[in-house]
Amino acid sequence: MQDMKRFSELPEYAFPRLRRLLFDKKPGGEIISMHLGEPKHPFPNFINDGILKHLGDFSRYPPNEGSETLRIAIGDWIKRRNNIKSINHETQILPLNGTREGLFNATIALSKKTKYGKKPMVLLPNPFYQCYVAAAKAIDSEPVFIPTPLENGFFPDFDAIPDEILNQATICYLCSPSNPQGAIASPEYLFNLINIAEKFDFIILSDECYSEIYYENKPMSALKACSLIGGNPERVITFNSLSKRSNLPGLRSGFAAGGERAISEMRKLKSYGGAPIPLPLQYVSTLAWQDETHVVENRILYSKKINHAKAILNDTLGFK
Repeated sequence: MQDMKRFSELPEYAFPRLRRLLFDKKPGGEIISMHLGEPKHPFPNFINDGILKHLGDFSRYPPNEGSETLRIAIGDWIKRRNNIKSINHETQILPLNGTREGLFNATIALSKKTKYGKKPMVLLPNPFYQCYVAAAKAIDSEPVFIPTPLENGFFPDFDAIPDEILNQATICYLCSPSNPQGAIASPEYLFNLINIAEKFDFIILSDECYSEIYYENKPMSALKACSLIGGNPERVITFNSLSKRSNLPGLRSGFAAGGERAISEMRKLKSYGGAPIPLPLQYVSTLAWQDETHVVENRILYSKKINHAKAILNDTLGFK
């Protein structure tokens, strides 16, 4: 009998599959884990004390939409970081239990069921974060995998996509800085994509979880790009977290920010199927978004490591 399960075409998730493939392989030396991209730098000193101080709050149900103090801290960080004058912490910010939750559920919450009477399409950079394609499958859309070649700066060439595909698109995923290439979308690239999204009526889900790890030029947020060109604030949703910025992947603390209507729809879905961040973790998340000193120190450590890598690899296999 034909398998009619919605996710039957999804392969085994990448990291469990890698562990299974390597299960019976004996290492030739000391094991160096290179699969998860897990931060190894120390996290801020105030995290331990903050959790202990609020340990009793684990006995309370946390607010699904996040505490007001956390939303204010996130909003203030967005304004400082992007030089954006105004963002409403009540209506434009949604704390997330890790950004994977938001990147997955945003497509479910925001995609149209059909577009011009046809199955919707979801535009994905290739390679891509696995939850992107799972989200596309969840809404029974057609995922469209767009190459990210070197000649286009490791980003999709949206100008080369046929209009018939763009017309059917409801969601477009973007990752900048990109994973795994580490490429940064230029302001001009973001302006062009936002204009294309406006012309063809689709929403950009901008995955910016690596935005605070940079060496020279600070990456521009799609939220900032949209504000600079006076774009429709409902056209762009940005996602960020404390995982890479603050070396806190186990905290599972991130956010989505965007237009009021879009965030309202995401909040509604989260109230049914999402997991709120525990209150002690919301408290220390607030502290982390308020502090930049540890983020600067983190970038310095990464800069030292990349310089070591350059010296060792010395243009091996095109590494620069």
